[in-house]
Amino acid sequence: MTKWAWSPAWQQKDIEIKQKNLVYDGFFKMTEFHLRHRCFSGEWSPWLVREQIRRQDAAAILLVDLTHETLVMVEQIRIGLLGTLEKSPWMLEIVAGLLEPGESAEETIRREAQEEAHCQVSHLVKIGEFYNTPGGFAEKTMLFCAQVNQPQMEEGGVHTEHEDIRIHVLPIQDVLTAWEQGAFASSASTVIALQWLKEKMSNRQLASILKP
Repeated sequence: MTKWAWSPAWQQKDIEIKQKNLVYDGFFKMTEFHLRHRCFSGEWSPWLVREQIRRQDAAAILLVDLTHETLVMVEQIRIGLLGTLEKSPWMLEIVAGLLEPGESAEETIRREAQEEAHCQVSHLVKIGEFYNTPGGFAEKTMLFCAQVNQPQMEEGGVHTEHEDIRIHVLPIQDVLTAWEQGAFASSASTVIALQWLKEKMSNRQLASILKP
C-alpha cells in the first residue's frame, strides 16, 4: 500500500456522547445524538444535537459487455427524487443493492446482478468504496465492475420485494456522452463508475483489467 501522509486529527474516543435516542425505525433507522467533540484547537465543542441515518451497507456494479461495447443499466423509481427539480423520479443507474446479514459485498452484488439485470457475474474487479453522504448517513458502498453477456430480458427485479425494474442495454460511448452532457442525473455510484470507465477506456486498459 502506498505510504500516505494524512491521518485524522482525532479518533472515535474524542467524541463524548451524553444521550442517544432512536427517533425513527423504518426502512432507515434515525438516531439522535447529543454530543460534543474535540476541535482542532484541542478544546471541546459546545454540546450539539445531530441526527444519523443508518441502514445496511451497499454494493454496486458496472456491468460491461465488451463484445458488443455496451453497458447493462437499470431504470427504477427513486423516492429520494420526489419533490426535487428533476423532471422524473425514475433514474437510470448501475445495479446496486443492500448487503444481507452475513453476506459479503461480493456475494451481494452477484445476487443483485442476477436479480435486477439477469446477468451472471464471475470475475469481479473492485473499483473502490465510499461513504455516500457522511454528513448524516452511515451507509458505505463497495463498487465493482464485471464483464458480462448482455441479457435478453427487459424486465428485472424481485416481485416479492415490489421491485419494478427495466433493463437497458446501451452503447458505452452513448452513455458516456450523455452523462458528460448532463442528459441524465444518476446516483453517486453510477457517476463514480462512469468516471472510472472513461479513464480506463482512454488508457486502453479496460479489456485487460476485466480479463479473469
